[in-house]
Amino acid sequence: MAGSTVRNGRQGRRLTAWAVRATAAAACGTLALTACGSTKDTGASSTGGGTGKVGVILPLLTSPFWQSYNDYVPKMAKSEGVQALKTVNSNSDPSQQITDINNELNQGVKGLVVAPLDSAAIEAGLNQAERKGVPVVAVDVAPDKGKVAMVVRADNVAYGEKACDYLGAHITSGKVVQIMGDLASVNGRDRSEAFRACVKKKYPKLKVLEIPAKWESDTAASKLDTLLNANPDIKGIYMQAGGVYLAPTLQTLKSKGLLKKAGQAGHITIVSNDGIPQEFDAIRKGEIDATVSQPADAYAKYGMYYIKAAMAGKTFKPGPTDHDSTIVKLPSGILEDQLPAPLVTKDNVDDAKLWGNTVK
Repeated sequence: MAGSTVRNGRQGRRLTAWAVRATAAAACGTLALTACGSTKDTGASSTGGGTGKVGVILPLLTSPFWQSYNDYVPKMAKSEGVQALKTVNSNSDPSQQITDINNELNQGVKGLVVAPLDSAAIEAGLNQAERKGVPVVAVDVAPDKGKVAMVVRADNVAYGEKACDYLGAHITSGKVVQIMGDLASVNGRDRSEAFRACVKKKYPKLKVLEIPAKWESDTAASKLDTLLNANPDIKGIYMQAGGVYLAPTLQTLKSKGLLKKAGQAGHITIVSNDGIPQEFDAIRKGEIDATVSQPADAYAKYGMYYIKAAMAGKTFKPGPTDHDSTIVKLPSGILEDQLPAPLVTKDNVDDAKLWGNTVK
């Protein structure tokens, strides 16, 4: 996912999440592919006009990325003509997220837009929605199983590859660290595997050290501190979620006298993911070098667009869209609209088109 800070009770909740997975029903079939990828003229049928209340479930609100997404939701709902209820925060708890889905269904929503915390555990909630005939759009994280009308997400494999290529272009040899997300999320898996494979194939003189941080800022800080004690010669860092890893990473480097600005001797090259204003400021200061801008605004916009389409009975099939993205069919059979996510460096950090430059 885009990153999450998890409370100390996470271990217990994860055990509960495993129980949720174990009891989840079998996966359901995917949508019939009857319309083109364009969002202007789908040529699809309509069964209900796309009206009715829509529930929007967030994974957490402790990350600046998700705070921005939360702010965009009512604005994009209004622009897309969607009657979105007040957002619900699952607070980094996969089991709570299933409860939140059930609560929204009991309120009579006609559609759900959900950002899954756990790619497997979310199946139970998706099955609940299907039994009630309520379509679901997944944002940011694709479920492993279950029925969704569309996944609105950027290409997370490309995130890992872009970070790899940036570090490889700026570091000829030596140790680089990737601070990973939660491997229970397809986002954490995609970014980690892509970065690892890219380095091995294209930059064999780089040695990858890994920190499994589960989208937890305190875990990232403590493990990075330990790693730096044993490896003070680290030359690069890839943070898979700037929203939760930026501050602890910079603080840890500063405490060890290792936070050197770009261009200074000893500077550690840092690439991040998210595209939040704090990352942009860090790029301008020379504290980090680049980030991949994950489109919080477009996540909200197309989450609303696709749930309205699903409520109206519209369906889609793989192909290019009219908003510079491509709808692809995942191995699970689920459709995913892979939105653009540009690399941001000092050369384009002030681009007014980047959402991170439009929020206050």
